[in-house]
Amino acid sequence: MAAEQHEREHEQQDVEVERVRDDRVVPDNRVELDAPEPEELDPEELDPETRARRDAALRYVRRFGDPVLRATAVPVERFDEDLERELERMGELMHDALGIGLAATQLGVLHRTLVYRADPEDPVTALVNPVLEWHSEELESAEEGCLSLPGVHVEVERPARVRVRAQDASGGELSIEAEGLTARVIQHEIDHLDGILILDRIPRAERKQAMRAMREAQSQDAAPARKREAPAPDREPAREPEPANASGS
Repeated sequence: MAAEQHEREHEQQDVEVERVRDDRVVPDNRVELDAPEPEELDPEELDPETRARRDAALRYVRRFGDPVLRATAVPVERFDEDLERELERMGELMHDALGIGLAATQLGVLHRTLVYRADPEDPVTALVNPVLEWHSEELESAEEGCLSLPGVHVEVERPARVRVRAQDASGGELSIEAEGLTARVIQHEIDHLDGILILDRIPRAERKQAMRAMREAQSQDAAPARKREAPAPDREPAREPEPANASGS
């Protein structure tokens, strides 16, 4: 009963979030991150340099329980060099975290922006103020994970094809038609900008199982993390990464 009450409290958290200055960065009240497992990748199989970059990037990603993940992002009105740097940074963090999509709210920034790269051969795509204009009636189910929900992998049903209107980093108009994995990633990240998590798109019974899996993943990762000797880069304080070239992020 206590566990169920704890889950309900998390699900009903306030979405009121403090906004700081013009950049709309939310104060960081995250807990120590453990590593998600994108594409069934075992972190222990990574080479030390890749694992160190991944761990460093994940420290920036807000985790379940942080109220910013339930906040609604604010449309971007100013297109300048600061926005370009913000999008480049998001692309680099997504790349280093071994993710294929990332929304600004996952970094505690309430800008309506996202980045994605569903195919490793493609450049990173940044969408500013994305709007889902159309989606197909055909639905597809597939397993989804999330950098903000470590240990959680659930079947989510979504439209198979979408058309999205957005802007680029300079304010230019974009119209993107996508299907398959790309359509799924875009919908997943737009959900984040609306304060919606994959837990909200599955039945209650499955949500309880996912919550248990997340708690187990956190407890299992905590002990090895304390015992394992961290690579030298991991012992340094987290710092802002250098701006990345979008095509190499």
